Amino acid sequence: MEYVKKFETPPRTTLKRSIIIFIGNVLGIYLISFFGLGVKISYFDDIAFLVIFISIINALLWPLLTRIFMPFLVFTFGFGSLILNGILLELFAPMFDIEITGLAIILAPLAMAFVTTFLSSLLTIEDDASYYRSVFRDAKKKRKGKVKEYPGLIIVEIDGLAYDVLREALDKDLMPTVKSLIEDKTHTLRKWETDLSSQTGASQAGILHGNNTDITAFRWIEKANNNEMMQCSGVSKVKILEERISDGNGLLVDDGASRSNLFSGDTDNVIFTFSKILNIKKLYNKAWYSVFSNPSNFARILSLFIAEMILEIISQIKHSVMNIKPRIKRGIAYIVVRAATNVFMREINTSTLVGDMLIGDVDVAYSTYLGYDEIAHHSGVRDEDSWFALKGMDKQIRHLVNATKYTPRDYQFVIQSDHGQTNGATFMQRYGESFEDFVKSLLPKDMKMFAKMSSNEDHYAESFIPFTKNNDDRIDEKEMEELGDSEVIVLASGNLAMIYLTQWSHRLTYEEINEFLPELIPGIINNEYIGFIVVKSSEHGNLAIGKNGTYYLDSDKIEGENPLEGFGENIARHIKRNVSFQYTPDILVNSFYDAENDEVCAFEELVGSHGGAGGSQSEPFILYPSDWDIGSDEILGAENIYKILKSNLKNLKEGAADDK
Repeated sequence: MEYVKKFETPPRTTLKRSIIIFIGNVLGIYLISFFGLGVKISYFDDIAFLVIFISIINALLWPLLTRIFMPFLVFTFGFGSLILNGILLELFAPMFDIEITGLAIILAPLAMAFVTTFLSSLLTIEDDASYYRSVFRDAKKKRKGKVKEYPGLIIVEIDGLAYDVLREALDKDLMPTVKSLIEDKTHTLRKWETDLSSQTGASQAGILHGNNTDITAFRWIEKANNNEMMQCSGVSKVKILEERISDGNGLLVDDGASRSNLFSGDTDNVIFTFSKILNIKKLYNKAWYSVFSNPSNFARILSLFIAEMILEIISQIKHSVMNIKPRIKRGIAYIVVRAATNVFMREINTSTLVGDMLIGDVDVAYSTYLGYDEIAHHSGVRDEDSWFALKGMDKQIRHLVNATKYTPRDYQFVIQSDHGQTNGATFMQRYGESFEDFVKSLLPKDMKMFAKMSSNEDHYAESFIPFTKNNDDRIDEKEMEELGDSEVIVLASGNLAMIYLTQWSHRLTYEEINEFLPELIPGIINNEYIGFIVVKSSEHGNLAIGKNGTYYLDSDKIEGENPLEGFGENIARHIKRNVSFQYTPDILVNSFYDAENDEVCAFEELVGSHGGAGGSQSEPFILYPSDWDIGSDEILGAENIYKILKSNLKNLKEGAADDK
């Protein structure tokens, strides 16, 4: 049966939106003229006639222009669309006695979109149908074959959102779309538990490939490979990691799509996917058409980008004036990073997913939304900035859910997170000294140390760095030399730290460390901000040691106070698996956890952190269709999320076959 659906928009909404677009475009051009930025007009009325004429030209020519110039638009990350719009304005403006020159070629279309977006937000005008219409126009032409009869699956990952924080957002009515899915009983919300390494690299390896073995933390040292430092970021490093973990049967291997992920899930249909981003050919993907199908869409995204930067500047001032604590120095660069993750990547994800759905060829798509995680790191897990990010995220989910009104096949949705975050003042803020300096104070003075404490690169800020093999972790020659000469390497992953004693090629035992460096272990475990360390004893096997007790992991016996108390019922299980990996550090260190306030202390300078054990960071969520059977057992570890998604994806296909 041929697929036909209408984009239903109430006439009043259509009229309001048309008026707003018209007024916004006219005011945008006028503002550029008023400030003398390259637009000269004789009469105000001329702008109105130009706007009407350009609207007609765009309706006629833009589909053709996007087909011809799509590679140009993609490789310029959308700025080419501003140039094309500006050229059209420059070409036809003289017909209306208007002159457009210089930077106005870019500023004019940007100002038009900015004012229109501002007015639409101010007057709360939302027209979902217009959001899809331009993509839908050519969807049938792009479809590869017949419409598939079984449902597809869209998996949305909200990076870093903990189960309990989501619950709070729902109670505050900040996410009405998600709330309606639960209240209408179409979806079921459950908590799941990460592995010990509660960070994107370990979780996405497990979710997308069903295998996160040997991913000890965000960053680790491989003694067997000449002390090479590996991490879950850096385009060539992530490529190597995917080659290690993939068996060719990833979550997205069959007609799948990867949007803004670390790993590909074994699909070649990728956009902003780290493991395959070095392949420039894969950057150009026809899914980009949905981003540029509307001539003003990128300008709208850029205007939202600028607005987000302004919000961040206001937030930094507010946090400083109100003395909100814990607080870290965010800096100028972060202003751009926040806008990139919470606006640019968000809008690209949604646009391409909507395009995937309207065309209908994709069976399963997985997309990571980064904004909340990035903001929670810098502002706090429950800060107003973070709540605002979740409100914006809910709008994206609404766009996706509403798109099913116009799709040629049914699509089901899973919304989930890869880990949570736990708030808290950092180790440096509490102790008055950085963790690496603290460790150094426990070592002989002549012992050379290398430390790398930032793990925030797992949030894709590097996506905007030129795609070269030399940008892996931004280690300069001096750092490489220090790394090679070091005898002790200290690395951080949120509130989890790894200490490698690289003079020795094997993992040192507890007894050996005490013999060679007698002050190190006692000094660490007696620090009030340390929860426990993990070392391997030649006599007793793996030990979790705290200030007042020891947990014998191999026998599950406890001597004195249990150092793992408060870190969750399954913490021993997670540690046992982690220390079985071949790149386990000589000493693994986890910060303390304050259960009353749900706080840890990160070993890097972040307000909200994740990477180790303690609190909400280990408790993400999964919201799945209520008719799915995922059992009643606890969901432990990211690899089990892969199994749930993979089996139910199979059921969707087999269920359609059984119905015939």
